[in-house]
Amino acid sequence: MKKAILLTNGLYDTEDAKTAHGLVRESNRYKIAGVIDHVFAGNDAGVLLDSQHRNIPVYATVTEAMAVNPEVCIVGVATSGGIFPGTLLNEVKEAIGLKLDIVNGLHDHLNDRPEIKALAAKNNVQLIDIRRPKRLHELHFWTGKIFEMNTPVVAVIGTDCALGKRTTTRFVMNACNNAGMNTQMIYTGQTGWLQGGKYGFIFDSTLNDFVSGELEHAILTCNEETNPDVIFIEGQSALRNPTGPCGSELLISGNAKSVILVTAPKRKYYEHEPVWGEIPSLASEIELIKQFSSTVIAIAINTEHCNHEEAFMFQKQYETQFGIPVMLPLQEGCEKIVPVIKSLRKS
Repeated sequence: MKKAILLTNGLYDTEDAKTAHGLVRESNRYKIAGVIDHVFAGNDAGVLLDSQHRNIPVYATVTEAMAVNPEVCIVGVATSGGIFPGTLLNEVKEAIGLKLDIVNGLHDHLNDRPEIKALAAKNNVQLIDIRRPKRLHELHFWTGKIFEMNTPVVAVIGTDCALGKRTTTRFVMNACNNAGMNTQMIYTGQTGWLQGGKYGFIFDSTLNDFVSGELEHAILTCNEETNPDVIFIEGQSALRNPTGPCGSELLISGNAKSVILVTAPKRKYYEHEPVWGEIPSLASEIELIKQFSSTVIAIAINTEHCNHEEAFMFQKQYETQFGIPVMLPLQEGCEKIVPVIKSLRKS
């Protein structure tokens, strides 16, 4: 694994830095050696994230971070619209000048910027735009072969964006694998690829006509090459989020008959924006998923704005109300769902 540093440009404590958060927690593609964020310089990135010391220092500048001898600089934010925020582009230029390859997960492609491309050529470094759409001949159209596969598929979807769907997926997968199962994950976003995902595609940079086919192809390829007990799909956005409704493709085209639903009990509006509308009740979301002929087998709680007591109160309330396991991934892990996943295994 190449040693990498992450750019968050003062946003490390926000939802925009979820790419950095995921990589600080876990990465099988890069060894994360530092974070560049002038607001939080001097701290440990793990402690800032979830109070776990991970020996990943936060630096004020890219130049200071060269002390850890990085080879790669990763854009660690995922902004609305995928545009470079603030002065982050200046930090990219600084990194290029220091001979670091750049990995960019924003829609704002560095290879489309002549100045940046020329600077990279001058310094003999690579510009890797993860979200650059595939070429037409690389895309797959849906075939229906997914219905011939008997491996159970579980979609991890949420009631809104930025709830921890990818993190929950990885926690559940790791818990199952630690219990002796062979489970695999289909990534659908840039962070999933950055963390080392082998099977998947980047949903929001895929031509709409091929989303279903790319999903199906990833699932079928994963199934053929790994012979898993269960396949998990990382969800994106939410079924009813008006800024980018998503999830029906996983249930219909991906034939995910089981769902782990991630929710934040104290979040009232989509992406915290009243103008975008109130998030419907959890009961109505479960009922909606049932209309797609899929079943919610567990709930995972994002405990934003909850204190310790409130988190466990919501857990108990939902378990009583819905009669299914309710996980607190960051507080307790996801081991309690392992028996449920084992029961899904193909015979």
